Amino acid sequence: MPVAPAVRRTLAVLAALPLLTLAACGYGSQAKSDGRQRIAAGAEKIDGLDAVQIGYFGNLTHATALVGQDQGFFQKELGATKAEYTAFNAGPSEIEALNAGSIDIGWIGPSPAINGYTKADGTNLRIIGGAASGGVKLVVNPDRIKTLKDVKGKKIATPQLGNTQDVAFLNWIAEQGWKVDAQSGQGDVSVVRTDNAIAPNAYKSGSIDGAWVPEPTASKLVAEGAKVLLDEADLWPDKKFVITNIIVRQDFLKKYPKVVEAVLRGSVETNAWIAANPDKAKASANAQLKADSGKELPANVLGPAWESIQFVDDPLASTLRTEADHAVKAGLLEQPKLDGIYDVRPLNKVLKAAGEPEVDDAGLGVK
Repeated sequence: MPVAPAVRRTLAVLAALPLLTLAACGYGSQAKSDGRQRIAAGAEKIDGLDAVQIGYFGNLTHATALVGQDQGFFQKELGATKAEYTAFNAGPSEIEALNAGSIDIGWIGPSPAINGYTKADGTNLRIIGGAASGGVKLVVNPDRIKTLKDVKGKKIATPQLGNTQDVAFLNWIAEQGWKVDAQSGQGDVSVVRTDNAIAPNAYKSGSIDGAWVPEPTASKLVAEGAKVLLDEADLWPDKKFVITNIIVRQDFLKKYPKVVEAVLRGSVETNAWIAANPDKAKASANAQLKADSGKELPANVLGPAWESIQFVDDPLASTLRTEADHAVKAGLLEQPKLDGIYDVRPLNKVLKAAGEPEVDDAGLGVK
């Protein structure tokens, strides 16, 4: 889908933030792969489509996409329509790929989804389902930081300016009564925007005192001697907040509704399999991470990281509205118009057929 020049410029700025290497990676950090193809003999293409392009991050908070790919759940539901995958480093590059039509459906964090939706005046994407809750922690050097009050005056990393964890940390700082300039990261706390792949080395070198990061980065830092000072889940009602959503191009949803339903069935089946087979699912996610990056997570990182994430079908829409409010308070986002960002009708159709309860869009769905 063509991208308006103003939107493309905005996304390009976001994608070119310091310490990221997205420009060298194209849209995705890995080449496209077909995943585990299990196309049954005699299977037919859905909606006449040859292939569906699926995006995700190489994070455990995207384990539904990792496991669904590795175990072939998506391909099973798609019949002879091939599932093709692209792994991304960060949200802005995935949003740009979606806008350009390079992917059709993606797993992504709430802040990039909000930014992408609002920057395009609500014309490019819909959130169609949930995937994960939790899995974000403030981890610190225990020699330099022993209590939450000790965070003041320290250097704390977040993955990227304006990303989901960056917004959450800036909001937490404000709630402590401390002041930080959101753009520069300077103030009572130094917010150091550092790519997740770089954060462990930055911690080892002493250039940061801690980090507010998703899994498995948090557990990688703990393996380097850091301590968990705060689990973000403890800040939310019922300890649930959206960390990963499923999005789709609006034009793709309109043209290929049965393909979208098939991917959602694969997602629901994957989450059910994860719940029923936690050890196998953990190993499956790790296997896909290795296939994508050439590296698997060691047991002392994989285990604790996995335990802190809940895999859900519910997009937890009310928490997305709260996260948007946090971004507005931080000065990173003008008051967004989020009406219509959700279309949970395909997911509710899938859930009803599976005998599961329907989900709510918190009044932010298409009318």
